[in-house]
Amino acid sequence: QVQLVESGGGLVQPGGSLRLSCAASGRTLTIVTMGWYRQFPGKERELVATMHKSGWTNYANAVKGRFTISRDNNKNIVNLQMSDLRPEDTAIYFCYAAGGIESDQDYREYDSWGQGTQVTVSS
Repeated sequence: QVQLVESGGGLVQPGGSLRLSCAASGRTLTIVTMGWYRQFPGKERELVATMHKSGWTNYANAVKGRFTISRDNNKNIVNLQMSDLRPEDTAIYFCYAAGGIESDQDYREYDSWGQGTQVTVSS
């Protein structure tokens, strides 16, 4: 399985930008999808953006046109470039990875989560 560590969170003014990064370690070759979720106070965790190993991406409607998910030269790192940030973007952002591991008996799927990083958009 894999371990995930987020970085780049912080305080930013409305209209500003922020870049989050997530570094994966462990069995990174088994990763199929990586992405970002966020959790608002008192709410369930929700999708922000994901990227399949093929390069296909999926975005929540609330962030389309403002956020961009990408991978850097190191395939073990996924980034989230956030622009035109709004107060309603304030949340804890979690990196996640999904994949599968073949064994002698079956194919075991897994989900991994980072600890989360706080993003606060405020004046």
